[in-house]
Amino acid sequence: MKKIPIMLLFSVFSYCTHAQVNSDSIAIVQLLEKESATWRSGDVAAHADCWHIQPYSRILVSTGDGKALDVPPDLIIHPPAGSMGKGGTSVNSDYKMSIHGNVAWVSHNERSTAADGKETFSYEMRMLEKIDGEWKLVGQSIHIYKPK
Repeated sequence: MKKIPIMLLFSVFSYCTHAQVNSDSIAIVQLLEKESATWRSGDVAAHADCWHIQPYSRILVSTGDGKALDVPPDLIIHPPAGSMGKGGTSVNSDYKMSIHGNVAWVSHNERSTAADGKETFSYEMRMLEKIDGEWKLVGQSIHIYKPK
């Protein structure tokens, strides 16, 4: 008889935990989609709002020609004139994430299409933290590749 209340409590806890993770995963995907769109549209303020630069923030980019770039995080929230807002679209897919309390990592694929139609493909790892109840990017690693 004592097993029934314990099982019921466990079921409710599991449901609540799953609901929270599901809610967080939706919020994270929405943030990543916003971050991609605001870069392309040139909305500096909305793009900066997707980020929370920390002392340990890092932005690493592997280019398609084999170069590695260590981009200063401040350039993401204070980009040089003319570096963003060139139009185009992007489609993120194959999201995989791990959420633990107020920290998360996400991997996904991105297919970007520039305003002139040129396509770029990348594998991306994103690191996030929940700051004042909202998910923010704190770091990322982007690996550009040419599809076979």
